[in-house]
Amino acid sequence: MALDAHPLNSLGFAKPPSETRVVVAMSGGVDSSVVAAQLAEEGYDVVGVTLQLYDHGAALAKKGACCAGLDIHDARRVAEEMGFPHYVLDYENTFKEAVIDEFADSYLAGATPVPCIRCNERVKFKDLLETARDLDADCMATGHYIQRKMGAAGAELHCAADANRDQSYFLFSTTPEQLNYLRFPLGHLPSKDDTRALAARYGLSVADKPDSQDICFVPNGNYASVIEKLRPGAAEPGEIVDVDGNVLARHEGVIHYTIGQRRGLGIGGLDTPLYVVKLDVNTRQVIVGPKEMLATRTIPVREINWLGDGAFTDLSERHVSVKVRSTRPPREAIIRPISATEAEVELLTPEEGVSPGQACVFYETGGTRILGGGWIWRGY
Repeated sequence: MALDAHPLNSLGFAKPPSETRVVVAMSGGVDSSVVAAQLAEEGYDVVGVTLQLYDHGAALAKKGACCAGLDIHDARRVAEEMGFPHYVLDYENTFKEAVIDEFADSYLAGATPVPCIRCNERVKFKDLLETARDLDADCMATGHYIQRKMGAAGAELHCAADANRDQSYFLFSTTPEQLNYLRFPLGHLPSKDDTRALAARYGLSVADKPDSQDICFVPNGNYASVIEKLRPGAAEPGEIVDVDGNVLARHEGVIHYTIGQRRGLGIGGLDTPLYVVKLDVNTRQVIVGPKEMLATRTIPVREINWLGDGAFTDLSERHVSVKVRSTRPPREAIIRPISATEAEVELLTPEEGVSPGQACVFYETGGTRILGGGWIWRGY
């Protein structure tokens, strides 16, 4: 290294923090607020940006959401407290077209979508990231619990140090190019308590703010009511049938059910508990069967984003671990590529309740690296 070269700062740039501009994506919550405050304290040229994503009446005063009325106010207040500029961008139309509409249409097609992944992929890490570049920022930082580490071939995505807070399932579609530009300052922290302790240390007004829980645009977790508003007539009644086609009950709309559901079917009194094993949108039927029918070994996956070394199709099969739901631990599997963006995933141990519309995320077996993932796309 030349004598006059500057050592790398904490964001990985060979210049002083004061000459390093970083856009912080601020949701108004404690995590992104701590990231902004920490970088401001370290002397970085911080610019806070909050996206207004939706503005329906129930959301404005709803606690536990993000990116609407109260949260925009909280983000602005943190920026004022720490003395850096803050901007609010109206992305309501983009968010509706890229996230909310697909969420509704996926449910109507009998899938179980994960809109938080699409929001990261199509809004935060696409449009907002481009805005950061337009602001001449060197990088963009977020409050996600995930780690970015430098490997032999460049930036790698790794699980958060705190497994209970890890958000890797929701960030598998981050591209290598995006990963070069992104920073995740909280990923190494041992627990959320450490984040709140930092918020208290910085004297932030959001230090005790509750975490967001539900999908931001779904008040009280009532998906069906949101879909009925977006797609009038969506909740058409139909039949609950067993796998032999016998009618067991009536229902008020396929959108009220998900694969693997047992409760709320209205078919009590049977010797064997029954679960939703399939949703047939065309016939408006909810098909139920015994628990063993939920077990799936082979999963078709498409729209694959590959973050591993080499091209995805370099090998005829890869031994990895996969997650088919955000709340489940990774399970050993074999990926067999069909093309650069499609594959068949074979689970070594069958999983229950695998549903189209969910993500299948690939992990390094026995390690922390995220190798990418894709979308589960049809019934079995």
